[in-house]
Amino acid sequence: MSLRKDSPAERLWNGIYTENPVFCLVLGMCPTLATTTSAMNAIGMGLSTTVILALSNLIISLLRNVIPNRVRIPSYIVVIASFVTICDFLMQGYTPALYESLGIYIPLIVVNCIIMGRAEAYAGKKGPVSSLFDGIGMGIGFTIAILFIASVREIIGAGTWFGMKVTTAGYVPVNIFVLAPGAFLVLAFFVAIMNKLHIGAGRRTGWDPTENGCGDCMACSKCGVCGGKPEAAGNGKEA
Repeated sequence: MSLRKDSPAERLWNGIYTENPVFCLVLGMCPTLATTTSAMNAIGMGLSTTVILALSNLIISLLRNVIPNRVRIPSYIVVIASFVTICDFLMQGYTPALYESLGIYIPLIVVNCIIMGRAEAYAGKKGPVSSLFDGIGMGIGFTIAILFIASVREIIGAGTWFGMKVTTAGYVPVNIFVLAPGAFLVLAFFVAIMNKLHIGAGRRTGWDPTENGCGDCMACSKCGVCGGKPEAAGNGKEA
C-alpha cells in the first residue's frame, strides 16, 4: 500500500500492519501475555493503551521544542504517568469489574515499552497531527493483536468468547491455552503468520531476502558476502 509518509492514513496503517507493535516489533509482551486470558480483558487493556498512546504522543509532540534534551525521558514519563493515572481512576469508577480483572496491569501502562518507544522514536521528533495518528495507529494495532490472541485463548481454553458460550455441549476446554504456555503458543502462531505476509508482500514488490548473498551462510562456500566466514555475514559486507 502506497501512502504519503507521515500522513494520518500512513500512520494508522503503519501501526495496524506495517509495524504492528505486537506481531512485528514484539513490544508490550507483559500485558500481551498476561491480560489475554479473555477477550474482554484484551479490549479493556487495548482501548486504555490506545487512549494513553494517542494523548501522550500529542502532548509530547506539542512540548518537544520546550523539553530540554537532557531531561526528555523523565519528562515523557511524567506525561505518560499523568494520563495513566486519569485512566486508572476512570476505570476504577466506571468499570470496576474490568478494573479488578486487569489489576496491576493498568498502572503498569506507565512502563509499557510501546508508549515510551513511540514517544522517543516519533512524537519527540514529529508534529502533533502525525504524532496523534501514530499513537492511534499503534494503539489500534496493539488492541487488534491482543484481541486476536485473547479470542483464540478464550475459545480454545474456556469454550467462551466475551464470556458467552460458543462451543458445543460436549467440548472439553484445553486448559493449557488459558495458562502462560498457551499465551506463548498463540503469540508465536500469529507472529509466524505476520512474518509470512510481510515476506510475501516484499517478494511481490521485488524484494529478495537473499539479494545480498546465497542465503545459506551456515553452509557457505564463498558467495561474496561473508567470504566463507558466516560470522561476518551479519554486516552485509565482504569479509
